[in-house]
Amino acid sequence: MAQKRLNIIPEGSSPIQEKFINCIMKQGKKSTAQRIFADAMEIIAAKGHKDPVRLFEKALETLKPTLEVKAKRIGGAVYQIPMEVKPGRQTTLSIRWLLGACRAKRNAPMAKKLADELILAVNGEGSAIKKRDDVIKMAQANKAFAHYAKY
Repeated sequence: MAQKRLNIIPEGSSPIQEKFINCIMKQGKKSTAQRIFADAMEIIAAKGHKDPVRLFEKALETLKPTLEVKAKRIGGAVYQIPMEVKPGRQTTLSIRWLLGACRAKRNAPMAKKLADELILAVNGEGSAIKKRDDVIKMAQANKAFAHYAKY
């Protein structure tokens, strides 16, 4: 017997949702990626959150880094130079870290892992937040090399 599905995601999904679904997708299986995203939104709604789509957007906003390091070779030495992150790259990194954290977990369906990681990200916890904090700490630790950014 078919299970009744809640329609959490509106028909006209936002560009950020479409980008996220495309990043979930593997081997061109978009319908599977859409189902994973929809199931994750249903799990979040079942856990008592009123607006799972808003929670998703807030989680991505929380994960966006402000600084990152880029390796530059100057005079035979390689320096980790802190750089500000452009808005498009911020979104890309936040999606990459969120999905990486979900895929690293084992023994659960992807939708459940995604829902858990989104809730943790909003609360400032979880593997994706740790990754963001590590990148920012690395950039702050290498502020002494910021003057090399002009090269």
